[in-house]
Amino acid sequence: MRDVVDQLAGWWKNGETAALATVVGTYSSAPRQPGASMLIGPGGEAVGSVSGGCVEGAVYALGEQVLGDGRPRLQRYGVSDDDAFAVGLTCGGIIDIFVEKVNPETYEHLGSVAESIRSASPVAVATVVSGPGGRIGKRLVVWPDRTAGGTGSLRLDNAIRDDARGMLDLGRNASLHYGLDGQRRGEGLDVFVESFAPPPRMIVFGAIDFAAAVAKIGSFLGYCVTVCDARPVFATASRFPGANEVVVEWPHRYLAAEATAGRIDARTSLCVLTHDPKFDVPLLEVALRLPEVAYIGSMGSRRTHDDRLARLREIGMTEAELARMSSPIGLDIGARTPEETAVSIAAEMIALHWGCAGSRLSQREGPIHAV
Repeated sequence: MRDVVDQLAGWWKNGETAALATVVGTYSSAPRQPGASMLIGPGGEAVGSVSGGCVEGAVYALGEQVLGDGRPRLQRYGVSDDDAFAVGLTCGGIIDIFVEKVNPETYEHLGSVAESIRSASPVAVATVVSGPGGRIGKRLVVWPDRTAGGTGSLRLDNAIRDDARGMLDLGRNASLHYGLDGQRRGEGLDVFVESFAPPPRMIVFGAIDFAAAVAKIGSFLGYCVTVCDARPVFATASRFPGANEVVVEWPHRYLAAEATAGRIDARTSLCVLTHDPKFDVPLLEVALRLPEVAYIGSMGSRRTHDDRLARLREIGMTEAELARMSSPIGLDIGARTPEETAVSIAAEMIALHWGCAGSRLSQREGPIHAV
């Protein structure tokens, strides 16, 4: 819903009604991930996408039905082997889409949810998408310190609250399954939890031309980007328009302080681009010993890499700690320019995140996306 929340909240604020279609489950090579949304507006507008074009027409028609009778629906779409013109996904995947009517009566707390999303404050929305008719469409809004709404069962609300906060910490969206009264090993209720966590962080160390390109692509991918360098003449906001902030500080001191303050987590990516031992070695000593981090990449030639490893071993870094570092940084795509190098680094980060090797799709068999 993140991509359409401003439009939806605008209609909601004006007391208007829209249909919200949300991807709540995917299987095989689904084109969009859980949380992707499409709106059918009060004037018939279509906003957003749930499949990249494959089933939007059918979802639009379903949304009109929901607007007409007010009854939320869970619909599965997949490829049809029997009819080439049947509604389905040409990629061969399967998606479950939940469609509901949204206005101030049906979604009382949308204004608060939208405000949390706009202010980058963490919030999760848990919606019953399958189960007894009276429960479908019920929702619990979960913040780190409070909740709003409910499903009609205190035990179920408590179970959802605890699970949703765990998912919110990881920034994950998924459908959870419960018994009718909240039993975690039960059956009968499917609850989709959509987490709106603050954007993940990317910290780029080294105020060089490559850093400007990496900051730009990091911002494009949805990261909150910080560029850090100890040299004030180079670490200026004007040189890094793609960054959210530019910090003048010794890299290892900055990273240690951020970790101590709790601002480094399992979604944080660290790109070390200085390739200068006096910056790299103390910084990597801190980085490689962080308990949780998504990615640590270090720029440099093979010679620089070997020298860096030797220096890190001299200060007592273990082989397990060194194995956490991607060095030389990026995928092997023949990158030369700063922009090409930024693509290489981003591609490696994406591949590692999804557990993929970064090979050419044309030389692989099987599903495109990990199941």
